[in-house]
Amino acid sequence: MLVIFRWRRDPNIYAIKVKFPTAAESSWTGLPVTSADEWAAEVASRLAEELGTGLVRRSRRMIQGGYVVLDTHDAPDVCPAGFFISSIPLDDVVLSLSPLQRDARERAYGSPSASVFPLASEAGYWLAEAGMDVTIPRQLIVEAKLACWLQAYVDNARGKPYVGHAAASWEDKQHTTARLNLVHIQPDVPSEVRDALVRLTICQVAEAGALRVVTAIDDPELHELGFRPAHGGGLTLYTSSAEPPSDPTAGA
Repeated sequence: MLVIFRWRRDPNIYAIKVKFPTAAESSWTGLPVTSADEWAAEVASRLAEELGTGLVRRSRRMIQGGYVVLDTHDAPDVCPAGFFISSIPLDDVVLSLSPLQRDARERAYGSPSASVFPLASEAGYWLAEAGMDVTIPRQLIVEAKLACWLQAYVDNARGKPYVGHAAASWEDKQHTTARLNLVHIQPDVPSEVRDALVRLTICQVAEAGALRVVTAIDDPELHELGFRPAHGGGLTLYTSSAEPPSDPTAGA
């Protein structure tokens, strides 16, 4: 059986194969079920949990009948071994600091001007302390254009050191086109971390409704991830499994 569904605002139509039952029991828990409705409810609960924990992002993909069929069998982890990637926490960044920490940061960086949100002036300060430039994503916050900001760090009990980050912005008010503004990893960090940052950035903006991702970053590794030269310069990646428009100016 093919279960077909949409995920958030992602433009793709996804599908996952579910075996028909051969016994009156849940395929999830193995407990007895007394009706087809109860069995279907168990399947739905399992899919809901899987989707909530990244099923779309971590699955292998195959186009079949116009659907993106997901297969989690032997799928690689979305994060490279030894590292973890997460979104930059933007809510209550300043409130999470103690009064002494806030005072110390104002002395170090100066009080934010009236034109700069306090959130923007503090966001990602731990990355800045690790030697990474956070100017672009902070400015995108100020301009209300930030679509995605991810961080990479060593997967250990401390969640440190921070080793990279990536940011994307919205190009239009309809949030159909996202721009990959930056992707950076620290020296001696495996390139797989950079690739994972880009992949997860694409996933996140697609789930928010982006139909394509554009970038001025000219890196051969981006071609391996699906980006192609665009008319007028730069690179473009379409997030839908459907063929891109045939209009010769579509990639401009």
